Amino acid sequence: METIEPNVVALAWFALFSVVASLGFYVVAGVFPLDTRPDLTGRPARLALAFAAALAFAGLAIATGLYGYENLRWTSLVIVAGLALLFAPGLYNAWPSRWRDGPAGLALTLAGALVALVALRAIA
Repeated sequence: METIEPNVVALAWFALFSVVASLGFYVVAGVFPLDTRPDLTGRPARLALAFAAALAFAGLAIATGLYGYENLRWTSLVIVAGLALLFAPGLYNAWPSRWRDGPAGLALTLAGALVALVALRAIA
């Protein structure tokens, strides 16, 4: 394994953060455009939650990419990020509908993104 990727621990962390960011992408993508979500646009707190989740996942995606760029070989970064993005819809569809589509799901995924950002900050 060392000939393929010498930093296996960083590869495992990158894979975990890539999966969380990919799942977040699908959750946030279901929120926008806001014209299709009257349940969110009718209440300012839910609208703020949607934008906070979008910002958290954008930050997580950027931080994960930078972490992978600094600690992994380019080939490992591309392969693992691609696999995470490829298989995230399967994990997304396995979630209950209320976790994917409602404000509770946005809050849950926002919390997941923030925990991942804190963990990434701690190990980077």
